Amino acid sequence: MSNLLALSGVNTRIGHYHILQGVDFVVPQGGFTMLLGRNGAGKTTCLRTIMGLWKASAGRIDFDGADIAGRSTPAVAQLGIGYVPESMGIFAGLTVRENLTLAARDGPIDEKRLDWMFGLFPALKKFWHLPAGHLSGGQKQMLAIARAMIEPRKLLLVDEPTKGLAPAIIAHMVEAFRELKRTDTTILLVEQNFNFARSLGDTVAVMDSGRIVHSGNMGELAGNEALQYRLLGLSLDAHQ
Repeated sequence: MSNLLALSGVNTRIGHYHILQGVDFVVPQGGFTMLLGRNGAGKTTCLRTIMGLWKASAGRIDFDGADIAGRSTPAVAQLGIGYVPESMGIFAGLTVRENLTLAARDGPIDEKRLDWMFGLFPALKKFWHLPAGHLSGGQKQMLAIARAMIEPRKLLLVDEPTKGLAPAIIAHMVEAFRELKRTDTTILLVEQNFNFARSLGDTVAVMDSGRIVHSGNMGELAGNEALQYRLLGLSLDAHQ
């Protein structure tokens, strides 16, 4: 399997802080890669650097054969990368329909794709004309993901989609992501819920203090509790 995304020696500085310190990992084409690590390890900064929201001070970010380090965020998005930030990035005062319409940059929403997304997230159809600010936390997260995939994307970056969600909503999110995987969309996802991560991940990269300290097959990490404890500590509970 070829790699759609590869980070090589990526460094990111924010003010006086050296956050990413030589990050190296790959995201295979068509797979689901989980980016794990303790709080403050640099995971969100890594996603934001890929998107051009923070500029890499050194290293390469190769996407689909081209080095995108240093490109603007709109230029990165035009290449086919969607981003769902931890803050969700939805417009609370606009309706669900308006949020999705604004996200469809290439023209009117494709009706077949919209119907497919309604199958993934039925609540979006139910609340189509409701302001997004009125949705529950789980429904807002579904809308944020739908905004990023309203048009086909080569790569989807998702930052902590289950944060603060009830177990029943998380279970639905797992099924929605499994359906998305069947479309061969490549996904890089930051997550703190290890059960969620291991149920979906094909490959995994673990960050600590701005560096990648482990990468490989998710099955290897999921089956090794000692390795989980050493890499992830107590901030990620494998039994939650």
